[in-house]
Amino acid sequence: MTERTMDRNRDNDVPLEKKLDDLYELIDGIETAMLTTRRPDGRLVSRPMQTQRRTAGTDLWFMSNVETHKFDELAFDPNVNVAYYRDRTREWVSVSGTALLTRDRDLVQGLYRPDWRAWLGDMGGERDGGPGDPRIVLILVEAQSVTYSKKDRPLPMVLFEIAKGIVTGQPPRAADLRELGEQELRRAMAREQAREIGG
Repeated sequence: MTERTMDRNRDNDVPLEKKLDDLYELIDGIETAMLTTRRPDGRLVSRPMQTQRRTAGTDLWFMSNVETHKFDELAFDPNVNVAYYRDRTREWVSVSGTALLTRDRDLVQGLYRPDWRAWLGDMGGERDGGPGDPRIVLILVEAQSVTYSKKDRPLPMVLFEIAKGIVTGQPPRAADLRELGEQELRRAMAREQAREIGG
């Protein structure tokens, strides 16, 4: 998508609630994310991760094995990007943030899923892939900015926009491109936390 097309598709004049509802629908509906970190040699590397939970606002939890290379990378540079892509609709989300690592046993117990065993393997003893496995570490990505593309148009309308763009030379308006900055994300977090307290 070119800058010209992105500018044409920008749609930030929607209420924060609508932006968040559409964003949450995308994140919650896409099983695999790509987490991008920076290696100590400066190069970027991405790997598939499964979102374990989205917190109030857009902070994201992931589970990993402490024995992987990503921990050296996060120690070198905790700035990360998490990208989601839905092939069927070509919608996507890009979350830029800071990664924090924790081995808090209560958090691990709260987020634990039996399928983690498949990714960790059973090495015997307490390294059995269960909730007490010392290899389990949680990664919290604290979102600082979010950009996403959401399609609210039926496919025939999108195809018409593309055909019109070919004829007129104008970039098509095929999706809505929205951005959330750090202040909006913090307002969203405060709002959700207030809702949880209020019941």
